Amino acid sequence: MTPDQLSAAVVASLTSLVDEGALALPDGVPSEVTIERPRQKGHGDYATNVALQLAKKAGTNPRALAELVAAKLSAADGVADVEIAGPGFLNITVDAGAQGRLAAEVVAAGSSYGASDAFAGEKINLEFVSANPTGPLHLGGVRWAAVGDALGRIFTMTGAEVTREYYFNDHGAQLDRFSSSLMAWATGRPVPEDGYGGAYIEEIAKDVMAKRPDVLELPDDEAQEVFRAEGVELMFTEIKQSLHDFGVDFDVYFHEDNLHKSGAVAKAVERLTELGNTYEKDNALWLATEKFGDDKDRVIIKSDGTGAYLSGDLAYYLDKRERGFDRCFIMLGADHHGYVGRMNAMCAAFGDEPGKNLEILIGQMVNLLRDGQPLRMSKRAGTVVTIDDLVGAIGVDASRYALARYHSDSPIDIDLDLWAKATNDNPVFTVQYAHARVASLLRNAADLDVVAASHPELLVHEKEGALLRSLAEFPRVVKAAAELREPHRVARYLEDLAGVYHRFYDSCRVLPRGDEETTDLHRARLLLVDATRTVLANGLGLLGVSAPERM
Repeated sequence: MTPDQLSAAVVASLTSLVDEGALALPDGVPSEVTIERPRQKGHGDYATNVALQLAKKAGTNPRALAELVAAKLSAADGVADVEIAGPGFLNITVDAGAQGRLAAEVVAAGSSYGASDAFAGEKINLEFVSANPTGPLHLGGVRWAAVGDALGRIFTMTGAEVTREYYFNDHGAQLDRFSSSLMAWATGRPVPEDGYGGAYIEEIAKDVMAKRPDVLELPDDEAQEVFRAEGVELMFTEIKQSLHDFGVDFDVYFHEDNLHKSGAVAKAVERLTELGNTYEKDNALWLATEKFGDDKDRVIIKSDGTGAYLSGDLAYYLDKRERGFDRCFIMLGADHHGYVGRMNAMCAAFGDEPGKNLEILIGQMVNLLRDGQPLRMSKRAGTVVTIDDLVGAIGVDASRYALARYHSDSPIDIDLDLWAKATNDNPVFTVQYAHARVASLLRNAADLDVVAASHPELLVHEKEGALLRSLAEFPRVVKAAAELREPHRVARYLEDLAGVYHRFYDSCRVLPRGDEETTDLHRARLLLVDATRTVLANGLGLLGVSAPERM
């Protein structure tokens, strides 16, 4: 019995009490109630404070309401006992057979176990990474690659239709500095003071000249345009390949330049003007964002008639909404905190709801440590630490897991020495080893012709119950990770599950020894092991991390 199933049983008990006239709830029976794991052993398998939450609305005291609910819930299928604690908490003990049935349910569900319809019907656009094509992908972008892709998998698991989108910045001054840096290297001139350095500039410049041997014979303005166009294409191809090798691919690569060439900016400005949210001042056009919570109004068309930086954001957001996305997520780096207010105000200016139609997530800094000391820069990039530095040191699986294991709005230090270890000090090793250990046991069972079978009533050992309750938590963890935008909850859950499994294995013999006869208890425990394998694999899959069969 999962927490969701128990929640449904409590709701059914409340509904029955209302139908019988024993209870009055003016606001109606809640569609679900909170079910928690008790902190103290001996307080049942689950607990709920529903009586405390509803007593005032029902015009009674919590303990009296708890007594009514307990009487109904005790008769529910799968509930062994209900005790009232304190002012009105309900401590619920689940029947061993009902709890044990979960193993068969998990195995039958397979890769869909943990799925829900929490976001069914939602069309979600996830924009993440979106690093400028002016250098190799740095750690900030890599963090969003891991977190954003995991969030996309989690949203899909909870019923949403997800589009992963990369905003390709091919318009603006940064690309001019990039092309100037390439041309400076090619001509032997000093790199501009605000230009880009690092060995990759030399590599890209050489590749451009190999592709266009005549480039330096062109007038400077034409040559720089060649370096810009070819250099950006080469750099972006490299970024896309690095992300692909990292297990992250995008459904849409959206070119910023298209917004300015297609008239999308003018269309967005026209829409905002129709809504009465623009005005002219100092020969410029302003968006009245202050009335929507921004700290000041923003220029969208400058006095010279060119679009301000925000103009592209307006056009891009409107384009997403017109493509039918209900929710638009933008994942930004730590230096973009000041960006949130104006973007939410922009969303409101279009008549939409910030936090629903548009949500901005901030990712904090990542530091790599080796021998206790921070890595300052990449040998190739010259100024930053890149995706290749991280993956080269600890591999894709450890990199993705390490980046997704922490709340994205918290700075993290990744100790390369720790994450490269094949020990339980390394969180990803702990979880992957648990899966490999389970897979090994299942292979041994096959060699012994032991076939898993459902005998839920036999799974009465304390450690079996703990493992079943842990497996039952997985759907709720996935749902919470989606609702709170926190993939790290899945990682921490998996680490806990691995520990619970090891304790079960140490206490409950799964396979017969020697000439020992195979019993139904062996078969039931083997099914529980198979269910554990399913959940470990599903959880790792949500993080984009492999579930090895052998280690």
